[in-house]
Amino acid sequence: MASSHLAALVSLLLPCLLALLLLHLAAVLDPDPDAAVPRVKAAAPLPLRFRHDGAFKILQVADMHFGNGAATRCRDVGPDGGGALCSDLNTTRFLRRVIEAERPDLIAFTGDNIFGGSATDAAESLLRAISPAIEYKVPWAAILGNHDQESTMTREELMTFMSLMDYSVSQVNPPGFLVQGFGNYHIGIHGPFGSELVNTSLFNLYFLDSGDREVVNGIKTYGWIKESQLAWLRATSLELKKKTHAPALAFFHIPIPEVRGLWYSGFKGQYQEGVACSSVNSGVLGTLVSMGDVKAVFLGHDHLNDFCGNLNGIWFCYGGGFGYHAYGRPHWPRRARIINSKLKKGQWSWMEVESIQTWKLLDDEKLSKIDEQVLWRHSTDDSDHSVYL
Repeated sequence: MASSHLAALVSLLLPCLLALLLLHLAAVLDPDPDAAVPRVKAAAPLPLRFRHDGAFKILQVADMHFGNGAATRCRDVGPDGGGALCSDLNTTRFLRRVIEAERPDLIAFTGDNIFGGSATDAAESLLRAISPAIEYKVPWAAILGNHDQESTMTREELMTFMSLMDYSVSQVNPPGFLVQGFGNYHIGIHGPFGSELVNTSLFNLYFLDSGDREVVNGIKTYGWIKESQLAWLRATSLELKKKTHAPALAFFHIPIPEVRGLWYSGFKGQYQEGVACSSVNSGVLGTLVSMGDVKAVFLGHDHLNDFCGNLNGIWFCYGGGFGYHAYGRPHWPRRARIINSKLKKGQWSWMEVESIQTWKLLDDEKLSKIDEQVLWRHSTDDSDHSVYL
C-alpha cells in the first residue's frame, strides 16, 4: 500500500521537476534580451611599452569641459567655428582628428574632462567624452580637475568609474599608500618587444590629483598637491631608481605658484592669462627637483596659456584649451599637445630614452603643428635643457 502511494507521488512530482528543468534550460539558451548582462572591461595591453621603432607618443588633452553632447553649445567661437551649430561634438571630432593624425600610444586627459555644471549625468558625459579613445582602442589615463565633480559623482566615484572604462590605465590611488585626493598613480613604459629591455621600465609617468577648491583662513582658493602625495611621489621615485635611472614626466591639473614667474624668465608659446593657482605653496617644485627624474610637467586649467617654461631644470607645459564648451578666445583655435619620447639605438638593441620632444596641434583646416621643441636629451651629466627647433 505504501509503495503504491510513493509511486503515485513520484508520478506527480516527476512532470513538475521536468518542467522546471526545461524552464531553466530555456532561460540559459534564450536569455531575456532586456536583462542586464555583465561585461568584462576591454583592457589595454599592459605593461605599456615603446614601439618597435623606439618611440612612445602621448597625446595630452586638457580641459575638454564636456557637457551633454550635441545639446551643449560651444563657448567663445567665431562664425567660422560653427557658430550656433557648434557643440560638444566639435570636441570629440577634434579628438578623433588628432588620434588619426598622430596615432598616440597613450592619451593623458589632464582634468576638467567634463564640466559638471553642464553635465546632467556625469557617467554618461564621461562615456561620450572619452569615446574616441575607446573607439580607436588607445590606452588612456586621466586625472581630475576642479570641475569634474560638480555633476552627479564624487571625485572618488569619478576616478573609480574611469578606472573601469575600456582601455583605461587610470588608477584611483596607489596600493599600500594612504594619500589625499583621488587619481594619484604611476605608469611605467617598458622597452619594445624583441629588445633586451622588454621587462624594464625605461620611462615613468606620475599622475597627481591637484584638488578642486578649498578655503584657507576664510578665503577661497584652488586646491594643491598635499604632503601625503609628495611623500608617495618621493618614495615611488626612490624605489624606481633602485632598478634603473629612467626619466619621468608628471601630469596634474592646477599649476603651482612658481609658474607665474615664467612671465619674467622666458617661455615658448602663448602666455595670455594669469596663472590661476592655489594661495598655498606646498613645495611641489622642491620635491620634483630633489627627485631628479622628472624632466617635464604637463598642466591644464588655464585655457588661454599653452606655453612651456623652465623652472630649476624642469619644464612646465600647458596643454592649451582643447574643449569647445570650455572658455577660450574667438579665432584662437582649440589645441592639443603631443609629447614624443625616443629611445637611443644601440648596436644590437634599443637602449635608454634619448630625447623627449613636444609640439602642439591646432584644430584648424590643416591641423597645424606649432611650437616644436626638445625638452630633454640624455647626456653624460644629464643636465641638458630644451633645444628649440
